Amino acid sequence: MPGQIHGLEAAKIRSNLERVRSTAGDQVEILAATKYVPVEEMGALAEAGITLVGENRLQDLEAKRERWADSFQWDFIGNLQSRKVKSLLPICRLIHSVASDSVLEQLGRHADPSTEVLVEVNVAGEQGKGGVEPSELAAFIEHCPVRVSGLMTMPPFSQDPEASRPHFARLAELCAEHGLARLSMGTSQDWQVAAEEGATIIRLGTVLYA
Repeated sequence: MPGQIHGLEAAKIRSNLERVRSTAGDQVEILAATKYVPVEEMGALAEAGITLVGENRLQDLEAKRERWADSFQWDFIGNLQSRKVKSLLPICRLIHSVASDSVLEQLGRHADPSTEVLVEVNVAGEQGKGGVEPSELAAFIEHCPVRVSGLMTMPPFSQDPEASRPHFARLAELCAEHGLARLSMGTSQDWQVAAEEGATIIRLGTVLYA
């Protein structure tokens, strides 16, 4: 797969993890996004003290979990196709990207009472981007057959972390309005802003590995 990261060093990752944690605070969960981390490199993450990982594709999540199951908690953070829901439910802690009626239908069929999910919100109103519109969020949560414990968003990409702040602030408002506890927001380039705006989970890649 193009863009795969090789030669990960546990000591470097541990140092990066400690630096992020000292800024973000202990109350923020640091999720290592492992889309570009091959199966054989996952051991370096475990050795570095990473405990929570997020995968973008079911197939990769299955392969990595088969080898490293007990080393991590596993979240799904990628674009969610409804036909993958049944397979994902038994193998991950949280799905971060619930955003369609077809996914809700599959959750209703295959989830159990312990299932909890995050709803992805298109806070910026970007055309063609996944996520529930803020105006439709209340109805969507009401129709969700499992427990919605929080919200997730991916703001428009910008080199300037501050450009993400209004979107993170809006997601935090929505979370409070609906009495939800989890806020999954912030990636390698804007995680500090996300933490300042109340993120409870930040999804990091290169900032941990480089």
